[in-house]
Amino acid sequence: MSLTLRTISREQHLAYIQSLPSASHMQVPAWADVKAEWRSENLGWFDERTGELVGAGLVLYRQLPKIKRYLAYLPEGPVINWFAPNLDDWIQPMLAHLKQQGAFSVKMGPPVIIRRWGAASIKKGIQDPDVKRLRDIEADFIEPRAFEVADKLRRMGWQQGEDGGAGFGDVQPRYVFQVPLANRSLEEVHRDFNQLWRRNIKKAEKAGVEVVQGGYHDLEEWQRLYEITAVRDHFRPRPLAYFQRMWTALNNEDPNRMRLYFARHNGVNLSAATMLIVGGHVWYSYGASDNIGREVRPSNAMQWRMLRDAYALGATVYDLRGISDSLDESDHLFGLIQFKVGTGGQAAEYLGEWDFPLNKLLHKALDIYMSRR
Repeated sequence: MSLTLRTISREQHLAYIQSLPSASHMQVPAWADVKAEWRSENLGWFDERTGELVGAGLVLYRQLPKIKRYLAYLPEGPVINWFAPNLDDWIQPMLAHLKQQGAFSVKMGPPVIIRRWGAASIKKGIQDPDVKRLRDIEADFIEPRAFEVADKLRRMGWQQGEDGGAGFGDVQPRYVFQVPLANRSLEEVHRDFNQLWRRNIKKAEKAGVEVVQGGYHDLEEWQRLYEITAVRDHFRPRPLAYFQRMWTALNNEDPNRMRLYFARHNGVNLSAATMLIVGGHVWYSYGASDNIGREVRPSNAMQWRMLRDAYALGATVYDLRGISDSLDESDHLFGLIQFKVGTGGQAAEYLGEWDFPLNKLLHKALDIYMSRR
């Protein structure tokens, strides 16, 4: 198949995404509105023979301070046939186009999974003192074609750091935790939860925890819980305006793109979460909780409701997003994987993010700048 690449309209881009079983929420046209501080462009790959649109990518451009050169970033994209034998024919025109647009460096995240580990294997690994990382455990599934993709990218001159994050590190998580829903009943999904999860869901039910959906006007309440979480977990919270923009942009594109959930007890909101939906892929995107009321297990109740709603939407996967690959109990991120493993799902490792320096000097300068931040 011979391909041509050109800028496409948002409408064309959206229609293409809607024709697929799923794609990353960071590759829908509206994501450009969420990332308002970046300039954006919608790219399309066309089959020259038929004129049909066969691939798309959302590019975000970040200008370097003081000069008119850009970092071009395709988060969790582009959405192309990554296993095509002629991967060069997809990637080279993109690099040429981005260079023409003034990009000095390109960063992309192929949405390709290399390995998966089931909950049982991870639990066994946690109990083994010799196991320190996910990679130390034999994977339950390996995608051999993913290694071929990595080899092809390296041969083309794409770079990736030792830790998986090329140059200035992965921006998006390389390891995620997912609960597969395709060809399974809700009873099976519930049965695969560990005992603690099932007990906590029951506890929340008994205590009268209710889980409700919120709207745009509830984002201030979301922000309150989110900022409590940020203080407790030592991270810098995004401002309320970010979530308001996210809600407006994504739901204007598709009224069912973003949802907001609250778990409340005696009329008090104890935890909250945002959910994103693209085709059959549903993400638990951001989570927040108060320091009070933990004994009634609001977070477990909320996840179970979100999972059931995802199932009702016909989702094939419920994605709990990022985890660390560390299985060391003294690691501050260990609790996160422990919580997610309780759902009985799978850890998945993506190919990670890759950099292509179009201008080696500027790329190196950015690298140094990012490492000092």
